[in-house]
Amino acid sequence: MDNTVKIFDTTLRDGEQALMSSLSVHEKLQIALALERLGVDIMEVGFPVSSPGDFESVQTIAKTVKNSIVCGLSRAVEGDIQACADALGVAEQFRIHTFISTSDVHVQQKLKREFSDVEAMAVSAVKFARKFTDDVEFSCEDAGRTPIDNLCRMVESAIKAGANTINIPDTVGYTLPHEFGGIITNLFERVPNIDQATISVHCHNDLGLSVANSIAAVNAGARQIECTINGIGERAGNCSLEEVAMIMKLRNDILGLNTNINHTEIARTSRLVSQICNMPVQSNKAIVGANAFSHSSGIHQDGMLKSANTYEIMTPESVGISKTKLNLTSRSGRHVIKHRMAELGYKETDFDLEDLYQDFLALADKKGQVFDDDLEALLFKNQQQDDADSYKIEYMNVIAGSGDFATASIKLACGDEVKIESATGNGPVDALYCAIKKAVDIDFEVADYKISNKGSGEDGLGQAALVVSWQGRNFHGYGLETDVIDASGQALIHAINSIMRAQQVARLKEQAGIETQKEKVQGI
Repeated sequence: MDNTVKIFDTTLRDGEQALMSSLSVHEKLQIALALERLGVDIMEVGFPVSSPGDFESVQTIAKTVKNSIVCGLSRAVEGDIQACADALGVAEQFRIHTFISTSDVHVQQKLKREFSDVEAMAVSAVKFARKFTDDVEFSCEDAGRTPIDNLCRMVESAIKAGANTINIPDTVGYTLPHEFGGIITNLFERVPNIDQATISVHCHNDLGLSVANSIAAVNAGARQIECTINGIGERAGNCSLEEVAMIMKLRNDILGLNTNINHTEIARTSRLVSQICNMPVQSNKAIVGANAFSHSSGIHQDGMLKSANTYEIMTPESVGISKTKLNLTSRSGRHVIKHRMAELGYKETDFDLEDLYQDFLALADKKGQVFDDDLEALLFKNQQQDDADSYKIEYMNVIAGSGDFATASIKLACGDEVKIESATGNGPVDALYCAIKKAVDIDFEVADYKISNKGSGEDGLGQAALVVSWQGRNFHGYGLETDVIDASGQALIHAINSIMRAQQVARLKEQAGIETQKEKVQGI
């Protein structure tokens, strides 16, 4: 048996249908091209008969994608199958995926038919699809709850009719891994023509078992997994592509299975799908979550500094993430502070570790996470500028509407100095940031910007969080106000004050004759 497992991505079909609003043709094409770079074998890109927009998206992607098989979904109805053929016919290679329910609850309560009638519909659909392509997939919807005798009968009939891929979905995420693996084993033992088709699985995550069930299935002989980026999809979602791909890569010693996925594209594809679909990835999500390669515990950080494999079973670079992140929090130990100071270019003789650590703990308890510029500020806390020399917003006014641009006016105070500026932008926040940039006269770039709601309902507070890049360094800013524009302004001012503090620290370091590691490398 071939040990390569095909990855069938259904982000643009099962994933997209669960979104609050449909994606545009351009957005779907962006995701499809990213999936092609990722190396998916088959991408299911829509349900062509469902709407003219979906038909157009499927056809546009089919024209464009060359290195993955493009697939469309259809019910076991000739009109659906014809729509798939019409949309996909422009592709060099394509697949028609047709399905019908097979479980008793679906057959009796949803379809209101006899199983023999459903079997005949499936056979007819597969034969009709074969008129347009040799690549036909048939799915037994709700296979996880289908009596095994009926499932074997349906699979045998679909293969005989011409289906060369048979999908066994756990449509409602009901089965346990040993049950689902047992279903696949039963099919291989009892269906006489099963060697003529690839067995696929499509598992949902209602009980959090979609990945475990998929792995149990391929371990039992299935050779295609249907999944989505970030696990998005109906209800609790689908099997997560990034998780099954990395499981098979990392545990090849046990599973002996491979995929054609380009693993270093995983993180980039995850971010793209999250952004376009407006579905944030939870911080503790495996493989691609913000905390997947972050370490906060002092014990873990100590192990990581000694050897990365003490607490990391894969490298962040292996999935396209730049590096491991050691979070500086109140749980961090002295060794991490010492390590970070060394990375910043300070020798042990430049600071008292115990004093610095106690100041760090006090700051960490107050603000949660401490950044590099905070550490440097603590080192020079007796000499640095005080709050009186930081920027504060005294007044701001932003006007935005349906016109071509927004305008903003800002009044900033820094000690005895007052600065007033105005600017236009392509939106209210952009206009505000342009005005602030003119006022402070610091050449920075906003590298990342996020807004979120803290609290519930209309009375919740708006939180803005951003990262500002200045001279190759990143500075973080946060703002929390009832108005998200106010919060955005406060977040940028927070970051700018950190830049000013860094400027002051740099001057003090120069006076003290301390040369940073970066300056040594650059020969400054």
